[in-house]
Formats: sequence, structure tokens, C-alpha cells
Amino acid sequence: MSDNRARVFFGNELRRMREHGGLTGKQLADALGCTPQWISTMESGRKVSEQSAHDLDTYFRTDGIFHRLWKLASEIEIEPVLPPSFAEYSAREKRADSIRVYNALILSGLFQTEDYARSVFRDVDQTTAEDFICKRMERREILFKENAPRVWLTLDESVLHRVIGDREITREQFAYLLECSRRPNVFLNIVPWSAGYHAGLAGSFTILGFNDGTNVAYTESAGEGMLFENPVRVTSYVVRYELLKAYALPVEESRALISTVLESL
Repeated sequence: MSDNRARVFFGNELRRMREHGGLTGKQLADALGCTPQWISTMESGRKVSEQSAHDLDTYFRTDGIFHRLWKLASEIEIEPVLPPSFAEYSAREKRADSIRVYNALILSGLFQTEDYARSVFRDVDQTTAEDFICKRMERREILFKENAPRVWLTLDESVLHRVIGDREITREQFAYLLECSRRPNVFLNIVPWSAGYHAGLAGSFTILGFNDGTNVAYTESAGEGMLFENPVRVTSYVVRYELLKAYALPVEESRALISTVLESL
């Protein structure tokens, strides 16, 4: 039996509605254009699919109930892959008025292309990875929505010289990054190698700012995510960000550096 309670509930509801309608598994399978074995698989809670959820909602006229259950089951499936505190961070990110991001090793998910993200999650099982990538692509809409937050992205130059996936994927990623940097709400800076030691070498982090004047900080390391609300701790990240920004190239020089890297890929 699956330990995904939403998927189990999906199966129980499917069985209840099938039996209430006086249908055998084969009759329902014939109506949906699938196999009786697939109906049995769904009813046991072992596996469900988005298309089947839509088909069941249409057949039973359930106004999206099965699709909502499928979505919840997918979210539960992904949760173990996410670092602790990320779900809470993600909810707050959607409400932030400003976002300050520093990346020391790879590009933040907020700016990733689909193929770049897929390369990052290559060691995660395919179904979970694809669901996670889909949510990551939805997350990018924060940059383009009405009243989008102001976003400052600062990268260590090493991010630009790390090929993720292959050269074509990396080239597409940096072209997209340049496109994002030309949005009026996005400000991009690169800390060049020539800066030597700087405050960002301790690791990547993000600071979210809200219209009430408060901030929270978030950082990840080795799969562990931590969200900080304590003003003293958050202030230490704000100071670190300002210190490393002092070593960063201006916006136009940063774009020029990315363009140079693009030409070399």
C-alpha cells in the first residue's frame, strides 16, 4: 500500500464512484480508453496520472475533484526532495516586494531554464524530477507578474564557467539570463574572479523583503534548507550581501562579461 495518503484517497474515491455507478473495472476502462489493470493500479493508490484525473472528472462530472487530488498527491511526492524550510520560503517568495539573491556555485532556480533545471535534477527519479521542474518553471513567473518584485541577482564569476548539462544547455541558460537582466525590475551583477576573497564565498543565500519593512533570509547547504527570521541573524545576511556587492561589477560590465562567456561556449 502506498504511503501517499492523497493518492490512496484518490483510489478510494475512484472505487467508490465506480461501484456507485454499477461499473466493473473493465467497463470503466473501456469508457476511459485504458486497461482494467490501470484502473486497478489507480484504485490501489499505487499510481495515478494527470490525464486520467482529467478523464475521470469528465466522465463522472466531478468538477475537478480528481485533478485536485492528483495535484495534491504530486506535491506530497515532491516534498521529500525539497530541502527543509523550502516550502515555507517559496510561499513567502510569492509575497516578497524585493528579492536579493547571491549564487556562489550554480544559478538560482528562479532564473533557471527548463533544460538547465533538468540537468540539476538528473539524479532524481524522472517522474518526481519532471514534477519538480514544472513547479520551478511556474515559480519563474514571479519575475514577470504584474507588480513584480525588484530582484537583485549577484553571481560569483565561477557560476558562469561551470557547464551544466552540456554547452548548448549552458549557452541557452546564459542567453535567458541576459534576457531577464534587461527587465526593469531585475538587476544583475557579477563578482569577478579578480576580486579574490569576498564575503560571498561562504555560500549562496537569498534575502526576501516585504512592504512592512521586514526581511527573512534563506540558505541551503548539502540539501539542508534554513529560513531565518530573527532580526539579528537576518541583518548578518544583509550586511554580507552589501559587502560582497562592493566587489561586484556594474550592471553593464556584468552583462558584457556574460556575453563574452556566451561567445566562448
